[in-house]
Amino acid sequence: MKPIAPLRGEERDFFGRLADLVFSNPFAGTETSLAGLPEAGRGPGSGEHPLAAAALVADRQIERLESRGIADLGSVGPEDRRLLESAYLLQAYDRFIEPFDALIRTQLAAGDEPVAVSFAGDLARLLKRRGFAAVEIGRLVALFYQLRRAYFFIAHSLLGDSPSMEQLRSALWDSVFTSDILAYRDHLWDRMEDFSTLLLGETGTGKGTAAAAIGRSGLIPFDEKKGRFACSFTSTFIATNLSQFPETLIESELFGHRKGSFTGAIEDHEGLFGRCSPHGSLFLDEIGDLSAPVQLKLLNVIQDRIFSPVGSRRTLRFEGRVIAATNRPLDELRRQGRIRDDFFFRLSSDVIEVPPLRQRLRERPSELAQLAGQLLARMTGKPDERLAARVLERLRRHLPAGYAWPGNVRELEQALRRILVKGRYVADPAGRAGRPAWLDEAAEGRLTADELLGHYCRQLYDRHGSYEEVARRTALDRRTVKKHVTSSAPPHAADRGGL
Repeated sequence: MKPIAPLRGEERDFFGRLADLVFSNPFAGTETSLAGLPEAGRGPGSGEHPLAAAALVADRQIERLESRGIADLGSVGPEDRRLLESAYLLQAYDRFIEPFDALIRTQLAAGDEPVAVSFAGDLARLLKRRGFAAVEIGRLVALFYQLRRAYFFIAHSLLGDSPSMEQLRSALWDSVFTSDILAYRDHLWDRMEDFSTLLLGETGTGKGTAAAAIGRSGLIPFDEKKGRFACSFTSTFIATNLSQFPETLIESELFGHRKGSFTGAIEDHEGLFGRCSPHGSLFLDEIGDLSAPVQLKLLNVIQDRIFSPVGSRRTLRFEGRVIAATNRPLDELRRQGRIRDDFFFRLSSDVIEVPPLRQRLRERPSELAQLAGQLLARMTGKPDERLAARVLERLRRHLPAGYAWPGNVRELEQALRRILVKGRYVADPAGRAGRPAWLDEAAEGRLTADELLGHYCRQLYDRHGSYEEVARRTALDRRTVKKHVTSSAPPHAADRGGL
């Protein structure tokens, strides 16, 4: 039996702070007091892998322990085991970041058939060498994959560095792992189907994208014999818009039906609840359009986890998770009786608000360029900074100052397509009354004098189209006006030529 070697005081302090960092929300902007880690623990803005710096420092500490004969969890007593465990988990996770990312991309390309995990044996051997029990290792492999998928989809699907978007990413992470990932790992990893999520937000804000980030990030067991995960994450998320179904067919779409159960039922039909994977999520968009009887049936299914197809006495079990959304004001729907209170409370284990585009741009005007660049790259198949700058200049030229974007990100996407096709975009009249974002920033004291003057000059230039007229109205000389206008405009704004 190995002799037990206790950790020293400074080692306990280090590994304790490391554990807090390892099990924190990577999108919450958590600062760390670990020496030499000024950026560790921050969100996507600090780099692709926010724990990379912490892993480097942890490796050095682990090497020092090994020089003293402490090489695995069995080398320390129970009091120190938990502290050392987090360091070993971080080390293993960090070493397999790139293989997990490659696996995600491979699985996206492969579709619904689970692909082989060629590096699983190496990861399992590393964990075993560090003293983790055999019964733990398979679940840890699954947890690592889940962590990496959640980071991948939340970071890459939801761009923007405005405070409201940072809050959204943090909320989505908590929706997957709860605010206490240790409690999740020890108690809740196979109980998350009981935690429904309700997404609120205007049409076009990206509620479906947020739901998909949650739905593709559930824990999927690893099959050690087959060397594959139990299913592909591409099949674990099922989305539907409830407003597209007539009242007479919505129960059939949700729960399925038996042949002959009603006129037109010419064959058996498996509903959405029946198709949802035990490791997956069902996204029900526009729940505000459901009638009270359907809400009651949904409530019973979510609560009791059982349902029957229309026209059948057979009882089926639903083991997935429900994510719901509405673009309507929830308080108003409840006050009008459009949404039952008991149905709302059953759906609202977690309520997340997806911010409108105008709020995002008010907080961070540069987010418009980020979004435009991403959307154009998706349309054309590759990023092109010059094309993005020219399209964005056209967009800014044809929109009124402070445009409110009533259609949100969906409207922005179509505006970019319109500019690519026709060279211009006519603003939606509903968005013309929007207050310029820079006025709110000025009222909050968040602009310098140069920034304030730049925005004002830019607004006058957009309205009058002449540096001379702006100079006359501001009592500035033409060169000063041009400097302020160009400083507040996107790159290549002076290029008025074609795309």
